[in-house]
Amino acid sequence: MELIDEKLMRAAIKEAEKARDSHEVPIGAVIVLDGEIIAAAHNLRETEQNATAHAEILAIEEACKRLGTWRLENAELYVTLEPCPMCSGAIILSRIKKVVYGAADPKAGCAGTLMNLLQDSRFNHQSEVVEGVLKDECGALLSRFFRELREKKKMEKQNNQ
Repeated sequence: MELIDEKLMRAAIKEAEKARDSHEVPIGAVIVLDGEIIAAAHNLRETEQNATAHAEILAIEEACKRLGTWRLENAELYVTLEPCPMCSGAIILSRIKKVVYGAADPKAGCAGTLMNLLQDSRFNHQSEVVEGVLKDECGALLSRFFRELREKKKMEKQNNQ
């Protein structure tokens, strides 16, 4: 694993922590072009009550606006959780060159876990995929969030009895 990948994944983790602090599922993403972060985002699904407000989608939107184009051909995406089908589709359509993710997603991962949409030769674009960068840190963020959420719901249930 390259040190640059770790450095950029740490930037994505900082975004995930922003999501956690806003009571969102802690997933963060950054988009990099020529070694510079050009977009950063975190999940806002609950805040915006929008099913498409995933970190990757929001980062892609920001990068496209910043560059003035929908083609992100030389860009790299760093994300704390393996992209879902929707985000994988957006990655393919925006032509992102490389995707680096932290934790695998056994329920919705489409960069190699359930399926690999990002490298399916039937599409007109494929992305390089690097998996498992700082996976323990990325996974711990998610595990802690969901454990705390379950404990909170359990306490609420007990208080309502």
